[in-house]
Amino acid sequence: MLKIGLLSDTHGYLDPALFQHFAPCDELWHAGDVGDAGIIEQLENFKPLRVVYGNIDGKEVKLRSEENCRFELEGFRVWMTHIGGYPPRYNPQVRPQLLAQPPHIFVCGHSHILRVMRDPKLGQMLYLNPGAAGREGFHKVRTALRFSLHEGQIANMEVVELGLRSALY
Repeated sequence: MLKIGLLSDTHGYLDPALFQHFAPCDELWHAGDVGDAGIIEQLENFKPLRVVYGNIDGKEVKLRSEENCRFELEGFRVWMTHIGGYPPRYNPQVRPQLLAQPPHIFVCGHSHILRVMRDPKLGQMLYLNPGAAGREGFHKVRTALRFSLHEGQIANMEVVELGLRSALY
């Protein structure tokens, strides 16, 4: 069984509380808008990391990440990208690939809106957006996700609340 910590939209701010929340995790996934390559370094020094870049990320982050991260893990085909849309309103650049070869788990960031939902039109594909863990944006509560993967089963899905965004200023 692998425990996964999923975050997105840090926008240059990595909440120290994430290290406690993600301590039991085997690996971390960052769904883009990292904001600073130093965040990648901190996360890589903590746990194995899979990371995609987002629309605000500069050259340093892009050199250490991918636009799309596709991989297989514990019986799941996973696709992580920053701007993917959500069921059924997918990004027009993503939609043809999703229809042609839907993953079991589709991970996106960008919207700052926490969403966990299935898309029955794509073989019950699980859509995950952890919301935003950073201080920038319109979200009110900073969030991340934690869950387990084991032999084609996903379990123990938890929302990690990191506090109010506005409380940081």
